Parts: sequence; structure tokens; C-alpha cells
Amino acid sequence: MRIAQPRDAQHVEPTPDEALARVMASEGLSAVLSEFAATMLTDFPIQGILDHLVRRIVDIMPITAAGVTLISPGLVPRYVSASNDSALRFEMLQTELGDGPCLAAYRTGEAILVPDLHGERRFPRFTPRAVEAGMAAVFTFPLRHEKLQLGALDLYRETAGALSPASLTSAQTLADVAAAYLINAQARSDLQDSSDQSREAALHDALTGLPNRVLMLERLEHAFQRGRRSGKTSAIFFVDLDRFKQVNDTYGHRVGDELLVAVAERLTAVLRPGDSLARLAGDEFVILCEDLDGPAQADAIASRVDTALARPFALTDGEYQITASIGVALTGLGADGPEELLHDADLAMYRTKRERVQSDGGRDLRELQLAGRQTDLARGLLGATGRDELHLDYQPIVDALDGRLTGVEALLRWTHPSRGSVSPSEFIPFAERSGQIIQMGQWVLEHAWSDRDVLQSRRPAEIAMSVNVSAHQFMAAGFTDTVSAVLASASSDPGLLTLEVTESVFLRDGGRALVVLEELKRIGVKLALDDFGTGYSSLSYLDRLPIDTIKIDRAFIGNLSDEPGSQTIVTAIIQLAHSLGMTVVAEGVETAQQHHQLTRLGSDSCQGFYFARPMRASSLDALFQPQTDGGNPRLPAFAAAGV
Repeated sequence: MRIAQPRDAQHVEPTPDEALARVMASEGLSAVLSEFAATMLTDFPIQGILDHLVRRIVDIMPITAAGVTLISPGLVPRYVSASNDSALRFEMLQTELGDGPCLAAYRTGEAILVPDLHGERRFPRFTPRAVEAGMAAVFTFPLRHEKLQLGALDLYRETAGALSPASLTSAQTLADVAAAYLINAQARSDLQDSSDQSREAALHDALTGLPNRVLMLERLEHAFQRGRRSGKTSAIFFVDLDRFKQVNDTYGHRVGDELLVAVAERLTAVLRPGDSLARLAGDEFVILCEDLDGPAQADAIASRVDTALARPFALTDGEYQITASIGVALTGLGADGPEELLHDADLAMYRTKRERVQSDGGRDLRELQLAGRQTDLARGLLGATGRDELHLDYQPIVDALDGRLTGVEALLRWTHPSRGSVSPSEFIPFAERSGQIIQMGQWVLEHAWSDRDVLQSRRPAEIAMSVNVSAHQFMAAGFTDTVSAVLASASSDPGLLTLEVTESVFLRDGGRALVVLEELKRIGVKLALDDFGTGYSSLSYLDRLPIDTIKIDRAFIGNLSDEPGSQTIVTAIIQLAHSLGMTVVAEGVETAQQHHQLTRLGSDSCQGFYFARPMRASSLDALFQPQTDGGNPRLPAFAAAGV
């Protein structure tokens, strides 16, 4: 087989110098380079770049065909392109045989010139096959960028003969420029893949692989829309495992995680085709069933789920028995949208749990009381933001050496209409399980950043703002965009905002957490690891995290004076953080002795009742009295101590 001649058969091939002259005089090398430059700011795909390259080289060089192969480590071709079928066959043949000038140029990073294949001995497997097919000469140029080898460009001729030095230089220039643009295209492709993977991770639970709350709400919204058109009913089943905390406490989180995966698999097995299962958080699962005929069909599904979960689970360490409380809510019975329907199912689940405890003879009165209180709080929390029941308190953070106030931490507070102040440790879990934490978290960011801007406008010295971020909020799709929008609402330096996350974000999905942290660093905010030392995975990630500050948990500070072990741990944390270029904030400082010890141990900043209790923005404004030196004030505790 012979390579098809792209030019008219009567055409007299110019000499190499004449061909090069035509290149430089007309469309030539500069035109091709300009065309490649145009791909830099487009989504031109890699395969398209290669196809364009081989076609244009045949147009401007004294050759009959061209081919290119991009190679991965291990000589695996990633992309192959050729100006015609015969050139494509030669490209594939070299990979198939593991022999040929293309692979040699890839390995060595040097051009391989074969002006006459007859008698060529370097490629004993490839040469005879190529000659038999009609190839007479081949000139191969590595696709390289600095030390990176991408593959090689092959120029084929049906007649023997060398290329001029100028033509060889032009060919290598085209190969080098093409390599640079291919790297650019690959970076775009990798970025898109990373973005797609990030979104996929943001919509699924890392442990079970099931859809998470965000994706379930999307599917529920579609179910609402389809139901309006078809008149059919959809049902949400809220499944909560009973006493799951006891499994974790008694047998450990490894067994608990294995049980959750087993529950997910068993629930999946009993669902109908088209039903959706999601894991919201912890031991909570949600099932969406569409196109139901009515409540009776929903009851049958709930019974099937209850029966399936009642069977023992055979895990690695033995059999485990567990029950579940199930709440059901149907479309068309008052709920206006997905959020309301999910909330109704959650409340129905709590009623089921309460009835289950009551039917148990009242032997677990505490659980019954807790279930009732949880139901009331969950109902009351819905809409608390709109009723102005939420507010922010601010606790100062000071320089450990001189007590100079450097910033504040925003703390979310909820005042229930009848129960009064509700502890964040009690209502935050409800906000997370219902999804309200995302809206609440955004509310906190907006108000804290606005209050900081107002406070700053009256004072010359910088005031930093720290805001806690829930793991659910942090891992939600679009969190970085939310932060960017909040930052854009004021002209303040993004570096004055510190987002505090706990180690729990790495337990959920360490890989995605790293991606989000990097995104946040790119927009300029600072990052703090809160409650350090109380989690499970921080040390395995710490050297890779773009963290600015470590916050030592108050549990270690409270025992600092009495337990040598706590002092040893605090010393180790401070030294570790400083060795990694991070600063340290000690939380929960309540005495002068604790403060002096922390200063001696090298803590950069302190926070706690010894300096100031959390306060409203108006009180904080009064605390920042004008200073003669133009700086932020030292807190009264320092003035009294004579610091």
C-alpha cells in the first residue's frame, strides 16, 4: 500500500529550500503559529489541535503525510492523529510493535531522522513493515515541554531524501509550540474534569456513595414538577436508625460506618426501579418514591422498609440488630415545596420514634422526653431566620503578648419564643439535618462581614473577623461562590476574613475538603482549623492543608495548670503549627495563670472569658475605644494586670 499523494499527480515537488521559501512567503510557519495561538483562549479540544497540526504541516512542508501520537508513561497512546489513513496505520503500527522512530523520539527527547528507510537498522521490527507499505523516509520530532515528554510528530515521505536544515528547524519549532498548546489544552481539560468531579462529590455521600441532601432536594423538585403534570402522588420516607449512637460508642466508628453501608445496600435492594435513596447525615436516610396511587401504597413501602431493616446485619465482627423510625410525607397534602415536604417527613419520623418509646412501656422516659423536645425544636427552628430570632455575638481574639485586640469570632445565637436561649450544640444539628444550616451559614457570613465593615469604618487599625463553617455548609456545592459574593458586598480585604472548619470535614470526604480549601485560599480568605486535637484525622492531612491558623480546643486549656499531659500536648501543637508556618489561637482561656502559661509556651493569640465574654455588636463597638496610638485597644483584663 502506498501513501496517498495529497497534491496533484502532475505537480513537480519543489526542493526543500523552495518549499521553505513558500512557507515563509505565504501562509507559512508564522501563519500556523498564529492559528495555534488562537486556541489558547478557547475550548479547542486536544484531538482537534492534533488533527489541525498534521493537516497544516502537510500543507507547508515538503512531505507526503504526517502523524502524531501523544503517549502516557508506559508507552500507552493517549491521542493519535494522522493526515490520512496510511499515516494513521504507521502511527498505530509503532505502538503495536513497540518499535519505531516515534517511540525513540519520545524516549530520548531528540529528533530521529531517517532520510532513507532502506538499510535502516535501528528499528528492526518497524522498518521492513514500513518499507513494504511504501514509506521511504521519516523524520520524527519529540513533542516536549521543558523536561516533560508528551509524544512525537512523524513526517513521512514516499521518496528518499533529506530535509533541509531550515525545514528541520521549522518542524521542531512546530512540534515545540504544539506541545505548549497541548499542555494548555490538557490543563483546561483537567480543570473541567476536576470541576465535574468536585460537583459529583458535592452531590454524594462519601461513605455510602448515595445522593446527599442537595441532590435529593433536586430530585424532589423534579418530582413536584412531574406530579403537577401527571396528578400522581410522591412520598418521602425519612428513616432514622434507633440508638445508632450506642453502636458507635460501644463498638467504634469503624463498625458504625460498616453498618451504615450495609443499611444503604439493604434499603437499595427493597426499592422499586426509579425510586431514589439518599443519606442526609449520620444515621438518617431518605427515600423518594414517585407515581404512587395514594397513601395505602406508601404505607406498604414503609412496611417493606421496616421489615428489611429488622433483619440482623452480618458485619465483619459479628451480627448486629437495629431498628428504625420511619416518617412519611406525601405531596399534595399541604407542603409547598421540597424543603417543606422533607421537614414534614422529619417531624413524622420523630412522632414515630416517640410512639415507639411510649409503646415500649415507658422504660426509656429520657429518650421519650428527648424525642418530644427534638420535635418541638425542629419545628421551631424552621423559619427562625425570617422571624429575627437569630443574632450574632462576638468574642474578641487578642495578641497573647500584649493583649492587643486583633479580631473577633462571630457566634450564632437562637432565642426561642418560649424556651428562650437554645444552645448552639443543640440547634446546629437540627439545622444540619434539615439543610437550614446552608441558609443560616450564609446569613452569618453576610451579617458578620457587614458588622466588621461598619466597625472598621470608625477605626484605623485592622479588625479581623472569624466565622465558623459547618461541615455540611463547607461541603455543599457552590460554597466558594457564596463566600465570594459576601466578600464582594464590601470593599474590605478578603484576608481579614477567617473561616473556621473542624476536622469533621476530612472525615466526610478528605479529598473534596482539600479542593474546597484550595478554592477558598485562591479568593484570599484565611483558614483556621478549629477544635484542634479532638478529631480523628488532622495529623494525616495537616502538612498538606492550606491552613493559616490552628485553634487549640478549650479541653486542653482548662487542664493546663493541673495536668502535665495537657501542657505537653499544647506545647506539641504550638511547635507543630509553627514548624508548618501556621499561627496558634488558644480557646477557652479563663484565668491569668492560663494566659501566662500559654504566652510562655508560644501561643500567638488567645480567646476566652478572661479577656471578654461574647457580646452584641453594639457592645463590641463600645469596647473599641479610640487609642492614642491609633491601634486597637488592650482589653481591661490586661490593664488591670498592668500589662
